[in-house]
Amino acid sequence: MANIENRKFIALDISGKNYLSWVLDVKLHLSAKKLRHTIEEDNAASNEVRATALIFLRHHIDDSLKYEYLTVENPLELWQNLNDRFEHLKAVVLPKALNDCSQLRFQDFKTVSEYNSTLFKIVS
Repeated sequence: MANIENRKFIALDISGKNYLSWVLDVKLHLSAKKLRHTIEEDNAASNEVRATALIFLRHHIDDSLKYEYLTVENPLELWQNLNDRFEHLKAVVLPKALNDCSQLRFQDFKTVSEYNSTLFKIVS
């Protein structure tokens, strides 16, 4: 079991509630591993590079999502499928966050740290 690589960040939840932060984490980690081109259109990645990126993506999604996309063998296809499934969340989450931010009042909190915590939750 020592060979199993730990997750670098929280896996994508089946509900997609952490999709926006997950996308950012994946892009950053794939860039750091020089694999980001594998999730872009018209890439000329080798099979080995694609397999590495696919393993990374599958390692960072919920087990239920893994089983649902079990037959997908291309990281670009998996990326696009997940994007199609969860992209609508921007249309739902962003307006709610903007509304929460506009309704946020400093005087509604007992301490500055409570206010900051709520503000950071809205921003994230």
